[in-house]
Amino acid sequence: MAGTAGAASAEPRLRADAKRNAEQIRRAAIGAFQGRGLSVPLEEVARAAGVSKATIFNRFGGRIGLIEAVISEVVATEIHAIIDRTRAVDDVWERLTYYVTAIRDLQYRQPATVDTMLQTYPDAQTLMEICRVGGEANEELVAAGRASGALRPEFTAEDLHALLHDSALVLKHGTRPRREEYDRRTAYLLDGMRAQETP
Repeated sequence: MAGTAGAASAEPRLRADAKRNAEQIRRAAIGAFQGRGLSVPLEEVARAAGVSKATIFNRFGGRIGLIEAVISEVVATEIHAIIDRTRAVDDVWERLTYYVTAIRDLQYRQPATVDTMLQTYPDAQTLMEICRVGGEANEELVAAGRASGALRPEFTAEDLHALLHDSALVLKHGTRPRREEYDRRTAYLLDGMRAQETP
C-alpha cells in the first residue's frame, strides 16, 4: 500500500514537471525564433529552456511540432493584424502602401516572417496556412488596386508575391541592408507599382 501511495503522489509531480518543461521550451523557442528565425538549432532552444534536446522531441515531436506550438506568438498574430488593419483603410492606394510597408517592416524586424514567407518548413501546417491567408490578401489588394486605377494595369498578385518573396530572400541569404536603405527601397517599390499619371 505504501508503494502504491508513493507512486500516486509522484504522478502529479511528474505531470507538473512536464508542464513546466513544456512552458520553458515554448518561452525559449519564442525568444529564439523571434530573434533569429525558425532555423535556430534546437540545442540552443533546449539550453535556453534548461532542458535536453530529447525533451523537446518528447514534448513537441521535434522542430515542426515546436513551430506549430509557438508560431502564433512568433509571427502569425502580427501578420493577421497587418491584414486586418489593411482592410480597414478606405483609400485603395493608402491601403496598398500600408500593407507593403508593414509587411516589409515585419520582414526586416522579424526573421521568422522571412522563414514563413519562404515556406522554409512546408510540413508545418499552421505556417502554410499563414502563407495561404497572405496570398489571399495579396490577390484582394491587387484586384482592388487595379479596379480603382491605383495600380499599374499589368501589375498582378503574382508580381506582389514575387516582390515580397525577393525581399525575404535578400534578408535570408544576402547582405542585410541598413534600415534607411531598406526603407528607401520600399518607397521605390511602391513607386514602381503605382499607376502612371497621364500628362
